[in-house]
Amino acid sequence: MKILVLNCGSSSIKYKLIDMANNQVLEQGGLEKVGMKDSFLKHTKINGEKEVLNKEIPEHTVGIEFILETLTAPNGGAIRSLKEIDAVGHRIVHGGEKFNSSVLVTDEVIKSIEDCIKLAPLHNAPNLKGIFAATKLMPSVPQVVVFDTAFHQTMPPVGFMYAIPYELYKEDGVRRYGFHGTSHRYVSQRAFEILGIKAEGSKMITCHIGNGGSITAIKDGKSVDTSMGLTPLEGLIMGTRAGDIDAGAITYMMDRRNYDTKTISDILNKKSGLLGVSGVSSDMRDVRAAIAAGNERAKLALDMFVMRIKKYIGSYIAVLGGVDVIVFTGGIGENVEVVREKICNDMECFGIKIDKEINNGVHGDEKIISTKDSKATVVVIPTDEEYMIASDTLSIVSKLGK
Repeated sequence: MKILVLNCGSSSIKYKLIDMANNQVLEQGGLEKVGMKDSFLKHTKINGEKEVLNKEIPEHTVGIEFILETLTAPNGGAIRSLKEIDAVGHRIVHGGEKFNSSVLVTDEVIKSIEDCIKLAPLHNAPNLKGIFAATKLMPSVPQVVVFDTAFHQTMPPVGFMYAIPYELYKEDGVRRYGFHGTSHRYVSQRAFEILGIKAEGSKMITCHIGNGGSITAIKDGKSVDTSMGLTPLEGLIMGTRAGDIDAGAITYMMDRRNYDTKTISDILNKKSGLLGVSGVSSDMRDVRAAIAAGNERAKLALDMFVMRIKKYIGSYIAVLGGVDVIVFTGGIGENVEVVREKICNDMECFGIKIDKEINNGVHGDEKIISTKDSKATVVVIPTDEEYMIASDTLSIVSKLGK
């Protein structure tokens, strides 16, 4: 079965065409600057050849049509016609409390996703555009939606509630939902496979560290707490997001500088984090280069970034009553050895020891980096959210003929 995975953002469309018969990525890529005059498609063919195709893409339907034309191009497309696409899987950021698993797209499901737009206006609306575009272009092809929040629906109230008036939760849905759930689910399942351990009785902490980042406490294979909240802003210091901050500091800044809600949201989401502290960049590579050049603010930004992660790991060890496995994933977690080392330094009191020599050689590989006498196993596992989406899609669509 060939499955097209779509991840539609406000101005981008990422995609992968996967042949699930042999778990092979046939072609993949991403459209950038949708709705702008200088939009373009970065496309990787089945043979690994990469190309950049320039075309004005005014909106998502035109963008997905362009992607489908590229996949079926007579001079090198992975498939001859759209009839070879058996199903489409979509990433949906927010499923609220309604969804705790992936589901087949129906009118009722679309209505529920629309109801969640108020919780994730920047994400759910463009996610829906992908569904509508695929429906228009491939009306007979079944579609499945996979929610970033679904994995975290196992959190108990003590984990997801905020200490605010209860009616704000009941009437407005103000609670912790968590995100990156598809990634946390994939790497935790993969960790069980690699390490040959059962989910039951296990205590695991998964660290998805990239330009966006979150940490999840997983007990018996289920999420019991996670660092992101009502929105993806809460928790870790990220590329441009502030993460945890005193709510009083927010109202103080608004009063002091006469900021409205849009301005303060823009500051906390787009101008803070590594970028805000370093003044250099939101990209860890640029921050490290600035540190090497003697930039003290860049060093402070990295030290703050690491300390926040250490604090969450420590608190989740307390929540879980110990830890058996710590997983690093995401662009930084998979590739930046110095960040992993700094996080794990001085964690021997928790039974966490890494082999620095092994750690230094790991860049995007599946590898155990803890020492043999470490009580907790520390492992790097590259995430594969697209495969997880395709796998869920395959499982659901396969049952339609029964």
